[in-house]
Amino acid sequence: MENENKVRRYLPSVLWIVVLIAVYFTLNSLIAPFTDGITLNGKIVTESTKQLGGFLFGIIGGLMLIEIYFYQIFFRKPKNDATNIIIRALQFILAALLLMVVISFLESTDLFRMGDNIVGNFLRSPVTLIGDFQRMLVYTKIATKDSAQLTSSGIMVLALLAIFAVIHISSVSRNHNYGLAYLLILPAFLGVLFLIIYPFLFEIKLAFSNASLGTQATKNAAYGLQYGWENLKTLFTGSVAKDAKFLDVFWRTVIWTVINVTFHVSGGMGLAILLNRPMKVQGLYRTLLVFPWAIPTTIAAMALRNEFDSRYGLFNILLTDLNTWLTGISHGTANIVGIGNLFTWLAAHIGPVSWKQDPFWAFVSILISNIWLGIPFMAVIILGGLQSISQEYYEAAEIDGASKFQQFRNITIPLLRPVLTPAIILGVVWTFNKFDVIYLITQGGPQEKTDILVSSMYKAAFQFYRYGFTAMFALVIFIILFLFTLIYLRISGGLKSAAE
Repeated sequence: MENENKVRRYLPSVLWIVVLIAVYFTLNSLIAPFTDGITLNGKIVTESTKQLGGFLFGIIGGLMLIEIYFYQIFFRKPKNDATNIIIRALQFILAALLLMVVISFLESTDLFRMGDNIVGNFLRSPVTLIGDFQRMLVYTKIATKDSAQLTSSGIMVLALLAIFAVIHISSVSRNHNYGLAYLLILPAFLGVLFLIIYPFLFEIKLAFSNASLGTQATKNAAYGLQYGWENLKTLFTGSVAKDAKFLDVFWRTVIWTVINVTFHVSGGMGLAILLNRPMKVQGLYRTLLVFPWAIPTTIAAMALRNEFDSRYGLFNILLTDLNTWLTGISHGTANIVGIGNLFTWLAAHIGPVSWKQDPFWAFVSILISNIWLGIPFMAVIILGGLQSISQEYYEAAEIDGASKFQQFRNITIPLLRPVLTPAIILGVVWTFNKFDVIYLITQGGPQEKTDILVSSMYKAAFQFYRYGFTAMFALVIFIILFLFTLIYLRISGGLKSAAE
């Protein structure tokens, strides 16, 4: 019975290994040659099999170590000193592997070469060892190709070592009752690794390079601190896209974010307060409220772009009708002192607008569009917070003679803080990086006067093909938002509850 239980325990891992080997062999032996423009033949398959043999052996061994490690650490305490020594040895091995991956990344960015000039030959042996390990596991040569390149094997090794990191960190905890929890969050962690951590690390590496369309085509991009410094200097002193300067675009982005988030929060608060009281067909109103937010942004932005057309757009039609009405009133009140002059002035200044040709009105058009799209989300979030506030607070305040404004200031706002803080942070981050509305309505024009940082970064990457510069640009945007989040959490009291 005990042997049967062991088979049941380890069979899923064995099947996982078999599937992993099959998928990996298929991708590297069949797909990779086609993507590299190499005709598939028996020699290529043979060479690929030889090159991947060592890596597959490492994967199998690593997965078996994980299985044993999880079982020993989380589900079974060491019975003797020998078992405990083996487990501790595995911890040191895993820590060493993680350290080697970190050092390999630093070496790939050419940081070790510069450090080698300072500390001399002390780093030469470790770097050589790390390079051998890197060539064996992270980098692989694809059939008759001389240049090494990061392929799916490297990504899988990084994922494997990330799993080792989770295991190692969890094993040092005094309480080992969370083994199942770590197993359950492992898929989510791998998703974060592939979709966030790995691209972020690659972006950091790319930021310290001179990568562009030319260097990528010839595969001779250079990496080093000097290239990162050059990209950073160009960002603040040169043009971020065609002619726009970083500071001009930055302050425009700040204005864009402040105006949008202010209207989102205030408008959402007003709608939420209105919907938080008993009324007929309340469900219909809430459905209509969510409707602008539920529409895909692309569809909504394309529709709004047509409404800002100078000839047949809805906004200019309304402004034309309003101008006609004001002109008629000004003629009828011409003999009334003061009022006639007021309507004459209004009729002279209110009329059709060149939404796409005038930089100011083009910026106003994207502000109107994004405000309309963003208010529903904030209203739904605030409405949920309002419904969680007990009515007993307001009843007690009314008995004490508090006005509606005093109730709002001293009850509603403090109790909404745990809801408003993350909502405002999300709103700032999303609005700061709101690319689709600007791109679909104005494309940053006219003359880059409606570009914000993220749209300028897009142009630098996909119109001017400055990949290394764009990566540094993205890092600067990340740092700006990260610092804002820290400062805002500090000022607002973070995510503390109302009781605190």
